[in-house]
Amino acid sequence: MRHIRLGTIGTGFIVHHILNGVKLTEGISLEAVYSRSEEKGRELAEEYGAKKVYTELEELLSDAEVNCIYVASPNNLHYEQVKAALLHGKNVICEKPMCPQRAQAAELIELAEERKLLLVDATPTAFLPNLSVIREKLQKIGRVRLVMSSYSQYSSRYDKLLAGEVTNVFDPDFAGGCLQDINYYNVYLNVALFGKPERAVYYPNICSTGVDTSGIAILQYPDFVSECAGAKDTWGDNHVQIQGEKGYLYIAGGPQGLTEVRLCTKEGETSCNMQDDPDRWLYAVRGMTALLLKEDAEEIRRELEVTANVVEVLENMRREAGILFAGESPV
Repeated sequence: MRHIRLGTIGTGFIVHHILNGVKLTEGISLEAVYSRSEEKGRELAEEYGAKKVYTELEELLSDAEVNCIYVASPNNLHYEQVKAALLHGKNVICEKPMCPQRAQAAELIELAEERKLLLVDATPTAFLPNLSVIREKLQKIGRVRLVMSSYSQYSSRYDKLLAGEVTNVFDPDFAGGCLQDINYYNVYLNVALFGKPERAVYYPNICSTGVDTSGIAILQYPDFVSECAGAKDTWGDNHVQIQGEKGYLYIAGGPQGLTEVRLCTKEGETSCNMQDDPDRWLYAVRGMTALLLKEDAEEIRRELEVTANVVEVLENMRREAGILFAGESPV
């Protein structure tokens, strides 16, 4: 692929972050916008220089000049829209979570491979330069024994929930909840660094709609245990601490930012930050663009295996905790 000609699905705030990055990245440009609202679609297209606006998804997916679809719709629509895009011969970038069920993720990955198309998970953590710093410095702290991750971001939509208005992020019909949003980053970082845990349990604070507004996940690995705290109904200091027998890593900014990596051992303390730009979305756009232009199927496959494992861990925890989405039956 010489150049990525992007078509977007969705007009939310994350789309703006991504398209700001597209403006600053070579090899990718916005070709078309899809929105059910023509007004919102035209506003987005004018802001970012798209040539076309569609209000029918089939028209976007049939556009021969679009070679990659960016899916940033509500969670419950990701699976069907990614599948539709792949069936139309488009490469796909999908916002997290790619889908709520492991079987769906496996199907999409297999479909992309069968059709020789590229499917990329847009989770920013995977593309942050400090992730490689963490991997390099992990060996310096000895055998890992404890991991503690905390990411809280008070949501204005939680205020709406308290006032009786249910929005997508707290609606089970839209695959909402904190585990699918905020705590996703905690689980993702653990799986990216250490692989899939042997056991995972989730202790949620469940609201009136039946989904979680906050909660703590416990991931059990062969040699250590990891605690993942996430919340959309509180705010706090976002960080990750990985404790080993010879020292620890303190990661400022939480699993979604990785803004600084501090190594502490008996020999002393050092810090490192390979992210000069504070915009984590820019790193995501640059990383995804490079991945797509290289067309490295093996690297993409490795990244998708992380995604599939995260989806599986989240699904198992969620369903055992009694959080069910549309069409799901109790465990």
